[in-house]
Amino acid sequence: MMKSITHHPSDETLAAFASGTLDEARSLVVSMHLSMCSCCSGNVVTYEAIGGALLERAPLASLAPGALQNVLCLIDNTSEAPDSAPEEPLDRYELGPWRWVGPGLRQRSVSVPEVADIKVFMLKAAPGTKLPHHRHSGYEWTCVLEGSFEHQFGRYGPGDFDEADETMDHKPTVGEGAPCICIVALQGSIKLQSRLGRLIQPLFRL
Repeated sequence: MMKSITHHPSDETLAAFASGTLDEARSLVVSMHLSMCSCCSGNVVTYEAIGGALLERAPLASLAPGALQNVLCLIDNTSEAPDSAPEEPLDRYELGPWRWVGPGLRQRSVSVPEVADIKVFMLKAAPGTKLPHHRHSGYEWTCVLEGSFEHQFGRYGPGDFDEADETMDHKPTVGEGAPCICIVALQGSIKLQSRLGRLIQPLFRL
């Protein structure tokens, strides 16, 4: 049985997701959390309703030529297979093979188009692995799919969401008993902090 989810995206992140203003990389990681968290899914529905109410009060604007026809075509396409199973967030992406990136660590690519130095990948860490002390040159959003890890901000299990940026540093340790598999949206690069870490930085392939 999955333990309760204790780490969630911020309200600002959920509102941005609901309004469609997040980039595709971060939207995918948030979607993975939402697929496991009914609480945040409900909050997104609320934000969408608020956004709809605000749109109804907005001044009228002229439509672009062909806008109505484009919307009708989209409606036709989405109604062709009403009895099909709902799409999982990862179903529309290709996953690369697992490859070694460091001691106890493997990575597989997710075919989200890389824009503004943002990439999405899955990370698999062996039980008990201690990841190097590191910081980020941008943001790092992580959703745990299986297993667990912990750092100074708590324990993260299946469904938990870790929202970090360049102001934070981490030294995660993977839980015992099972590998930890996460999906990550990373902007920029990881910067190892210890003296040894800086020496092995060229070998660390994240």
